[in-house]
Amino acid sequence: MGLFRQLVEKPWQVQTADGPTSNQDSTFPIHRRVVAMYVFLAIVGVLFFLLVAAYHMRIVLSTDWVALPEPPLLWINTGVLVLCSLAFQRARSAIRRDLMDRAQFSFLLAGVLTLVFLTGQMIVWKQLVGMGYFVSSNPANSFFYLITAVHGCHLLGGLVAWVRVAIRMQSKVDASDLMLNFGLCAVYWHSLLLVWVGMLALFLTT
Repeated sequence: MGLFRQLVEKPWQVQTADGPTSNQDSTFPIHRRVVAMYVFLAIVGVLFFLLVAAYHMRIVLSTDWVALPEPPLLWINTGVLVLCSLAFQRARSAIRRDLMDRAQFSFLLAGVLTLVFLTGQMIVWKQLVGMGYFVSSNPANSFFYLITAVHGCHLLGGLVAWVRVAIRMQSKVDASDLMLNFGLCAVYWHSLLLVWVGMLALFLTT
């Protein structure tokens, strides 16, 4: 009977002296936005994994693969993205210590650095086109533009959330809500930094 009782048990109900009561209004231990973020990042990870798999398959099956040169600006852009991730982490740490001014400055700086990174990527594309590396001229070119564009689109999507949080900072917002938003942004940008490092290693080794 003990096993049967466990199978039919309803965990969303709490047993009291007056009988079972619903526990749906109780606080879930993990915020739903955190869960949504990690689910989304898992999907993003699968997307980039499929792109990398297709990249390697195209190399194996291709006889016309010509690797692109790596413009020096790519390394500068990588450094900017690292600084961006560090700025988000600093904002996250500062707001935990109730250093609101420092947290807001670091948060805004991270957004500006993201724009700098995206601008640098556009310049890299322009440099490659100027050297004759067009999208349709070689499969290596196509994959480079595709993968970096997908990464850039994810950063643009993150900037939409960044703008919303930046606007909310101008009004009186609960500190715990800001702490949650800062943490989510930090995790998102850290993940995209890891994706970028992996992409850069992929381009350099092929």
